[in-house]
Amino acid sequence: MFKTYYHLFLIIPLSIFISCKSDNGTTDSTSKIDKVKINQQFIKVNQQIVTKENDEMDYYQKSHQFPFVKTNFGVRYYVYKPSITGDSIANGDVVTINYTLSLLDGTICYSSTTDGEKQFKVGMQDVEDGLHKAILKLKQGDKALLLIPSHLAHGLLGDSKKVPPQSPILYDIEILQLSKSSLSHDGK
Repeated sequence: MFKTYYHLFLIIPLSIFISCKSDNGTTDSTSKIDKVKINQQFIKVNQQIVTKENDEMDYYQKSHQFPFVKTNFGVRYYVYKPSITGDSIANGDVVTINYTLSLLDGTICYSSTTDGEKQFKVGMQDVEDGLHKAILKLKQGDKALLLIPSHLAHGLLGDSKKVPPQSPILYDIEILQLSKSSLSHDGK
């Protein structure tokens, strides 16, 4: 099934390139119709990808019997060891986490065991968008599982190292440290 989507993503840009290169007297209305059709194809393919990933994440959740909370932005999280006294996390805070990033089939891609702890400014630094969004649902000291769809992780192309294209990912994280931002103290 992956190869089908992969071929579609190769064919569609190629058809755009060819249609842009050939100008054999077609009218503007014809090219507008072609652009509309191409946009509709892109939308349809993206909807299929989202549906496929949702199905994969549903299957993962059901087969592992984890009570994930679904967010309205597509990330799912399950706090399996909640912190009793930890502070909530806000944009601008700096967090340090222990983590294991794996594919839904269990393949471990990255881990703090081999790659070291990860530290980043929430909402500001270069980590997966889905990680930023999910972290905001957690507190210092929480241990949680995060299911992140590819469009909020490594996207259509993967990370060109260990995460394949169009792959939802699973983070197993522990919020080790939290440094509150001056913005979160001021309420701004």
